[in-house]
Amino acid sequence: MSLSLIGCNEKQELKTEQLDIIAYLKKADGDQIYPSEAQIELLKTVMPVEAYQPAPKISDRVYWDKVAATKSAQDYLEKANTELDKAPEVPISDEIYKRANKEGNRGIYKPRYYRTMDRLERFILAECLENKGRFLPQIKTYIQAIMDMKSWMHPNHDDNNNSVLEGKRVSIDLGARKFGGVLAIAESLLDQEISEELRAEIKKQLQWRITDTYLKSCKISDKNNHWIDGTSNWNSVCTSGALLVSITNSGSYEERLAAVGASINSMKYYIGGFGDDGYCSEGLGYWGYGFNHYLYIAQMLSDYTEGKIDLFNFDNPEKLRRVGNFPEHFEIQKGTCAPFADGVSHTSSSGSNFAEVLSSKHYGAKKPSEIRMEEAVEQLIAWNNPELFSVNSSNEKQNSDLEGHTYFDDFGMVISRGKQKVPFSIAIKAGHNAENHNHSDVGTYIIVLNKDLISGDIGAPSYIAGSFSKTNPARSSWGHPVPRINNTLQANGREFKGVILETDFQENWDKVVMDLKPAYEISELETLKRTMVNAKSGQGVITIQDDFKTTIPVSFGTAIMTYSKYEIVDAHTLILTNKNEKLKVEITSEGGAIKITPEPVPVKALREGKGAIRIGVDFIKPVSSGHIKVKYTPIF
Repeated sequence: MSLSLIGCNEKQELKTEQLDIIAYLKKADGDQIYPSEAQIELLKTVMPVEAYQPAPKISDRVYWDKVAATKSAQDYLEKANTELDKAPEVPISDEIYKRANKEGNRGIYKPRYYRTMDRLERFILAECLENKGRFLPQIKTYIQAIMDMKSWMHPNHDDNNNSVLEGKRVSIDLGARKFGGVLAIAESLLDQEISEELRAEIKKQLQWRITDTYLKSCKISDKNNHWIDGTSNWNSVCTSGALLVSITNSGSYEERLAAVGASINSMKYYIGGFGDDGYCSEGLGYWGYGFNHYLYIAQMLSDYTEGKIDLFNFDNPEKLRRVGNFPEHFEIQKGTCAPFADGVSHTSSSGSNFAEVLSSKHYGAKKPSEIRMEEAVEQLIAWNNPELFSVNSSNEKQNSDLEGHTYFDDFGMVISRGKQKVPFSIAIKAGHNAENHNHSDVGTYIIVLNKDLISGDIGAPSYIAGSFSKTNPARSSWGHPVPRINNTLQANGREFKGVILETDFQENWDKVVMDLKPAYEISELETLKRTMVNAKSGQGVITIQDDFKTTIPVSFGTAIMTYSKYEIVDAHTLILTNKNEKLKVEITSEGGAIKITPEPVPVKALREGKGAIRIGVDFIKPVSSGHIKVKYTPIF
């Protein structure tokens, strides 16, 4: 069976033989992820009877010797050699597992988990490249160490009673799916190079730790694998591992059919988590992580069925095109992006860019100027498709082509980009308060001067115990530059949202008006509108104005959020000084006098750094109507 991508002409020829995804999805058994009998019958027409082989076995020296001659393979082998003497760092002790579970402390286990898995992957592929037996002793040692683990889960993903560790249940999470995938690749590629007994034990563990629990949860949704119908990155990442293991390892054709069918049904929900405009509410980092694995599923199923299952287009090709082009539309300027929800604040030059490579192929996104792989499954696909995974040496810097604005009209998010010599820009969102990694942040914004995120959203709390609590100040609307009314914060739920009422995008002027009233559960609130204006002439001026009206006088205020050093010049003026840049902040009001009250954000672990400040801007006395206007101007 061919492991290469099918060319466009060949795809046209296969069109009549391809699985009709829309028809397939319509035959689902309600909301059940496990495929219906009608779906199984459709899959039988496109799926081979044989198990999936992610790459030729080590005994195929024609294939592996050809790969071994490439520079990427030589670099891969060199890296594996540097780690050949390092011992596996699992299993961790029950004490560390339970402590990590209780504290949410990832640092005491996660590096050990992933260093172990990454080394084993490199040893496996290095042995296939070299074929001298040098890596086999360590491969066997690492495999046994992984199989000796009581739980493959991240400890903080286990329940409070450590049920997986105690053997009371089995679950798949972001860690377990990769432990399973690494062992599946080892057994599949190395074949007779490892003993029959060890291979049998690998197969046994993969069956009960991954395939059995996956297919059971697909039939009856349970707490063990809650992600199977989720819209976050967990769905695509965990599904990719469960699918790889099941179609590679399971000896049952029926189980392989079920795993493929379930993965397609599950991906309907994952893709449903994106806006029709392609917007990813999880942010750019999670777009890369989640969409990486979605595209891996798509490539795996395309290879397995010789192009007859096409998830690159799925049931909505235009939406997938927008999703694939999300990164270049989400950038604000000079490599910065909005750290809304738990997103990152800068585009990255590290980690895998597998999603960008395949998006350039299938969705017309820009081809990366370098290729970065993190997981063995990605590397195998790259070696199977060398032309696709070649760099674009003439690729221009992404920010040079950024448009004056981007409007994600489905989710209600606008990026207004200044084109000054020192660019002054803003990203602002409406959204709703049930988004993935939600922060109760309808109306939040981030202001960027040159490369500095100088005021606005402070980003995510670090993932420790309590970080996901709705009462975490950095996750509630208290920790965001949005209004607080009668000491009441924004409510949580899909119905609590912002609505963009008006947009005006001009060459030197962008304006956005949004209704924030639906984000609050306050009976006295009649109107609440936020207006953003980016006047791009000269050095630029950005203003945020909140207009409100209530049935009775209420306490009303907003906030300026920042990591910058601040100076209170007078009752209406601040100076914000960041590492490289400086802003003047002028505050005016109508309806009453205001006061400025700085206070530190009481969260020790924030991803963007330390020392976040909430500068409250509040009316001194209750008022029933008025506005607060915050004007930002660069200082040079």
